[in-house]
Amino acid sequence: MLFPRRRFGTAATDLQANRRRYLATEADAVRLPALLSRLRKDRDGATLIEFAIVAPVLCLMLMGAFDVAHSLYLRTVTEGIMQKAGRDSSLETSSAESVQDALDAKVKAQIRDLVSDAQVDTKRRFYRSFAEAKAAKPETFNDTDSNGRCNDGEAYEDANGNNVWDDDGGNKGQGAAKDAVYYTVIIKYDALFPFWSMIGGSEKNTVTASTILRNQPYNGQESYDAPVWRNCT
Repeated sequence: MLFPRRRFGTAATDLQANRRRYLATEADAVRLPALLSRLRKDRDGATLIEFAIVAPVLCLMLMGAFDVAHSLYLRTVTEGIMQKAGRDSSLETSSAESVQDALDAKVKAQIRDLVSDAQVDTKRRFYRSFAEAKAAKPETFNDTDSNGRCNDGEAYEDANGNNVWDDDGGNKGQGAAKDAVYYTVIIKYDALFPFWSMIGGSEKNTVTASTILRNQPYNGQESYDAPVWRNCT
């Protein structure tokens, strides 16, 4: 017989009835490497991930650049304000003290128009000439301990007669007729961006601007006495 002991219409008993549970495991083994391969080759969204990595650094650099640019702008504008206010001031009809106060008031008012919360301080050192003011050399002294400072009884030449050693060779104040005044403005204000906390900086920015002004020739220029050698304390 062609098909011994078998009847048509009935399932063969020697064949496995269901192979799905075995094929599922084999299919998973095939799909996993294919999935990993597709993920490795897939470039969708790569730009977004790269931007997420670069964006914080880029933002920090931009904030730093804007902050530096603002400081440079403020310094440049302040120097212009100082020169303009200095030209407008005159010692011919006023005392040196009143001119100082008027000049400082003008400068501070215009700076606070730019930075409302700014803390503005000023200082002056006067010299006999522009050359001396620009050079701002320390008075001659015997630096026996080689620390760059006059101290511990070291001898120095008191060239401007103010009885103290000056590390810039100048005298404090506005001076008198024809004197050159080294005028400095120190501005402190809140930082524009909070990145200072990320880099361990200060929450206050400091901008220093300086210019040299010449007092009006309302009188003859005073002269210093002959230099005297003294000792630093």
